[in-house]
Amino acid sequence: MTEKLSGKARDKALAGLTGWTKVKGRDAIEKAFRFKDFNEAFGFMTRVALVAEKMDHHPEWANVYNRLDVILTTHDAGGLSEKDIKLATLMDKWAGKAGKTAKK
Repeated sequence: MTEKLSGKARDKALAGLTGWTKVKGRDAIEKAFRFKDFNEAFGFMTRVALVAEKMDHHPEWANVYNRLDVILTTHDAGGLSEKDIKLATLMDKWAGKAGKTAKK
């Protein structure tokens, strides 16, 4: 079972992320990405989905045209884990300039 991040390890992990915010009322983080169009957003989601499946760690997300809203948490750990940080970091890397952070 994956362990929930806490204390200094949690603070350090979250400090390394850009644009991710805490979800109110949950031990989770969220970010909204905006892409050029639907094709770019869907391509990004497909790449992430392949890695998420290998990690056995699946994001909560919603897509409308070029916008992708993502929530990350580790359900079996009861909150944020290193898996969430790894997936968030990968998503940021792959989104690059194309996946500008959208304001909610």
